[in-house]
Amino acid sequence: MTAMQIELSDEADEFIRRAIEAGRHRRAEDAVREALELWVERERRRDELLAALDEGEASLAGGEGIELTKESMQELFDDVKRRGRARHAAAKRARG
Repeated sequence: MTAMQIELSDEADEFIRRAIEAGRHRRAEDAVREALELWVERERRRDELLAALDEGEASLAGGEGIELTKESMQELFDDVKRRGRARHAAAKRARG
């Protein structure tokens, strides 16, 4: 583990002080460690999202999937509504 010395803004320092006083953290180092862990997790999720977007764009470029437009969304909505109504009517007939 590498030791570092950093300067915090007055606002960050006050935020950490209040967290310690409230009992959410025992030491300033604990608060900073948690903040860094959350940042790392956020960056990991960001990287995953960007990779998924790249994969989706490549899929579309390869002719797979559908591009979402107002028209394609309306078609999808109409199809879902039609299938839902058909299932509802079939269930109603089955009940008698």
